[in-house]
Order: sequence, then structure tokens, then C-alpha cells
Amino acid sequence: MRKVLYPGSFDPVTNGHLDIIRRASRQFDHIVVGVVGNPNKRSLFTPMERMEMIRRATADLPNVSVDAFEGLLADYVRSEGFTTVIRSLRSTSDFNAEIAAAQANGMLYGGQADTLFFMTRGELSYISSSTVKEIKSLGGDVSEMVPPAALEYLERKFNV
Repeated sequence: MRKVLYPGSFDPVTNGHLDIIRRASRQFDHIVVGVVGNPNKRSLFTPMERMEMIRRATADLPNVSVDAFEGLLADYVRSEGFTTVIRSLRSTSDFNAEIAAAQANGMLYGGQADTLFFMTRGELSYISSSTVKEIKSLGGDVSEMVPPAALEYLERKFNV
């Protein structure tokens, strides 16, 4: 069975993330969406909240599961036996950062895993978790950018 990892902060999960998850779920036997818990990064949502958003948004995808991890991505990849790590690209600026990270991680994976890039669909390329949070914090409508589960969490956080 080919088990792949799609890691990220998903703070919150967006429709862009979901598009990548759905497309990858058609290509692989099992997708693990790995919520990165980074104690050095201030997140709006806890890892448990982010995991619940993703679980609800992917409930119709039987080959998708959600997990959380901290520390080095490469350590998690090796310990869980992933053969592929999925990353998404929205723009050339994403590519520049992601290619450097993929090369460094490739060395740390010790040949166990490869990074596979999925291009974000053009109509979703403007969506980022940061943009969603900024718009929502200023009272804007983000209902076209996030799944209903994430919208519920955002509305609770911003008392809408």
C-alpha cells in the first residue's frame, strides 16, 4: 500500500488544501494529512481543532486520515514509513521556498521518501490560511475560501 503524507499547518484548512487532498486521494491508496504542531509558531487554532476541521471536511474520502506531529518532518516521515510527501505550489515564490525544503528533506529522508508537488488550481491560488484569517478578522466573508467546518471554527474564534 502506498501511504503518502500531506503535511502543513492548516490554520485553518482552506478549499485550496481540500482540492489537493481530493486530487491526491485519487492517486494514492492512503493519504495522511499531517497537522504540524510548531511551538515556535503562533497558531489561531489548536492542533486538535485543525484535525477536527480536516476530518469533517474529508469525511467523504475513505482513504484520508488525519494525524498531528511535532518536530522534524523527516523524523515523522521515517518513523511512519511514508514513501511520498505531497506539497502544494500556488506561485513561483512558493516554488523557490518549497524546492529548497524538499532538497534538504530529501537528504534527511535517507532515500526513503520523495516529495511530489501538486499545483494549486488557478481559481484557488489566491487562497491562503493567512489571507483567510486576515479577512475574517476584519469582518469579511470567507465562505467561498474554506469548507463549512472551518467557517464554523472561524466564526467562533471571531465571535461572528
